[in-house]
Amino acid sequence: MWVPSMKVNPPSGTVAADRPKTSVAAAEGAKLKIDVIVRSRRWRQGVARVTRLCAETARRAYVVAAGDDPDAQRRDAQVSIVLTSDRAVQALNRTFRGHDQATNVLSFPVAQAPAAAPAGCPLPPRLLGDVVIAFGTTAAEAAAAGKDLGDHLRHLIVHGILHVLGYDHQTEGDAAAMERLEATILACFGVSDPYASAAEHPA
Repeated sequence: MWVPSMKVNPPSGTVAADRPKTSVAAAEGAKLKIDVIVRSRRWRQGVARVTRLCAETARRAYVVAAGDDPDAQRRDAQVSIVLTSDRAVQALNRTFRGHDQATNVLSFPVAQAPAAAPAGCPLPPRLLGDVVIAFGTTAAEAAAAGKDLGDHLRHLIVHGILHVLGYDHQTEGDAAAMERLEATILACFGVSDPYASAAEHPA
């Protein structure tokens, strides 16, 4: 059983200070800029067209989850997805969560005050935050569950994007709502509901 990680809040820019390497225009209404940063070559070896997979998954998650948000319709947004190693994620997990171990995904939302701009001027982009995913843990989970690595990566991206948008799973009701939304987004890519089995539910 795997447990998607909780979101944490480091100082802004801690994770993806060297952003961006790849960006893709997104959503309906305003645009979502997606920076995909690949820091471990094992991701490119393990998942075909991994940069494209990350971008299209993040874009769909944003459109579905933030589609009714007026701010998302009038203001561009930006998010980073960092594909890295267990070692790097363990260091982040130790520093920001106090857990000295690797995990599959960490989300780092950026807290911002409501945006304002002079009349006739565009609003500044909304920085959503960073989603950081560890190769070793993710690959091991996929293998243990008999899942395609790319499908499992999509799930972790969706989970992380929802976190930086403010979703959480601290209560049973919130967890159930988040799981339903994840399943809806993943179905867009033909990925089966990862929570269909009771054993797959986060603790």
